[in-house]
Amino acid sequence: MASLSRFWALGLAGALCVIAVVGWMFAWLHGFFALFFGVLVLLGIRDVLQEHHAILRNYPIIGHFRFLFEEIRPEIRQYFIESDTERVPFSREQRAIVYQRAKGVLDKRPFGSKADVYAPGYEWMNHSMTPSSIASHDFRVMVGGNRKQPYSLSLFNVSAMSFGALSPNAVLALNKGAKLGGFAHDTGEGSVSRYHREPGGDLIWELGSGYFGARNPDGTFSEERFMNNALDPQVKMIEIKMSQGAKPGHGGVLPAPKVTPEIAEARGVEPWKTVESPASHSAFSTPIELLQFIDRLRNLSGGKPTGFKLAIGHPWEFFAIVKAMLQTGIVPDFIVVDGKEGGTGAAPAEFMDRAGTPMQDGLMLVHNTLVGVGLREQIRIGAAGKIVTAFDMARTLALGADWCNAARGFMFALGCIQSMSCHTDRCPTGVATQDPLRQRALVVPDKAQRVFQFHQNTLEALRELLQSAGLQHPSQLRPHHIMHRKSAETIVPLSELHCMLEPGALLASDGAKQCGGPWAQWWERAQAAHFHPLPQA
Repeated sequence: MASLSRFWALGLAGALCVIAVVGWMFAWLHGFFALFFGVLVLLGIRDVLQEHHAILRNYPIIGHFRFLFEEIRPEIRQYFIESDTERVPFSREQRAIVYQRAKGVLDKRPFGSKADVYAPGYEWMNHSMTPSSIASHDFRVMVGGNRKQPYSLSLFNVSAMSFGALSPNAVLALNKGAKLGGFAHDTGEGSVSRYHREPGGDLIWELGSGYFGARNPDGTFSEERFMNNALDPQVKMIEIKMSQGAKPGHGGVLPAPKVTPEIAEARGVEPWKTVESPASHSAFSTPIELLQFIDRLRNLSGGKPTGFKLAIGHPWEFFAIVKAMLQTGIVPDFIVVDGKEGGTGAAPAEFMDRAGTPMQDGLMLVHNTLVGVGLREQIRIGAAGKIVTAFDMARTLALGADWCNAARGFMFALGCIQSMSCHTDRCPTGVATQDPLRQRALVVPDKAQRVFQFHQNTLEALRELLQSAGLQHPSQLRPHHIMHRKSAETIVPLSELHCMLEPGALLASDGAKQCGGPWAQWWERAQAAHFHPLPQA
């Protein structure tokens, strides 16, 4: 009954229309009211049946007020949309770019930049007097090139979002869009569901500490169940989730009422029973054991690219993993760096705001460390954390990433309006809910096309940026291509804002001192056998 309450305006209009029709028999004036409310009823029915606006399908008649407020300018628009920066994590301009590109409409605008170009922190990409010409925007990177089943990965992919956090229709639309565009869809730690499989799009299977889809009844890792999913040709890469940016070092609990039969089927658990996702893994406890687990999964999957995702915390822990790579000769095929600015449906406020390292800093540490030990060419790096526009991609690639993942950008393409109700199961657009009536608002074919168009148009915008800079491929981007304003008078390229280690520098006796900071302080104390550092001398 609570779900049906969204249709109160349509029900009220219908009731008033009936009353007016009855009254018409006694007074001709009531005919005008009958006509008015009749029109509203027809409008509400049209809203419910149309397939392009999820808000109107879920909130017939009253949903039009949202679009009205968006069109009133400038004072009302400023008040209702732009002022609530504390509640909404993306600006109206960012959302507008996504909506326009997802809908395939013109994303040009008049009267110049709306950014404060003289504000500290403003960044831009310098152009060339000799622009280049790039034939295609289908930019790709080969991951696991020396493995049995390497994967040619798009430079822009759907970041980890689980079925359960997202509705079945949202998963279907994302995967169908990925199939149309030839890019990858990360499953999130909720494992591979029937909704991931149905459209046939490429999958990156994320395996978290709960080992969903690959677990024994006691929650430990199961080789047999892992192989059932990993050998599926639709699964292209295996990603071990060490931590996520939105709540690093924090486990999770899926309450029993949310463990529906469909979610239980995907995760390999019993329905209607509370399921825990521990804060740490049980399959390994040291850096060397982590690498051995990676190698084990790579072999069990038939040689598919295998790596891990993490949000950087204590720098010595990542250094310990790198030292374990040097000691064992086992290297992951890829590492995905998740920034603390990354989102989730629900996380403790302190974790969202004050735990974990921002993506830029984490990416620089991972990239620099791998360069410093001579392993960068063997390991690909992905990055995630509020990457929405082509410039976001260019900046991230310039700082060392090989590809980018996005979650909220693709959610916007699905129709997300940032109502901030992901954790309530009352998502108004059907993106983040398991309520069958609410999720029907998200029409899969329509939103899959928008997911596809957002991906294509964002990469097309990246192509245009690269051409303006005189480059031929995103792999040519370097920190010196991005300019940063430190103050009204001081401008520096990112290459001067950040210290960049020389290849092999950390293998030299005093190489860690080249950049100071975490390298000088923690590199020597990190140890391959443990995540804890050696005691300070």
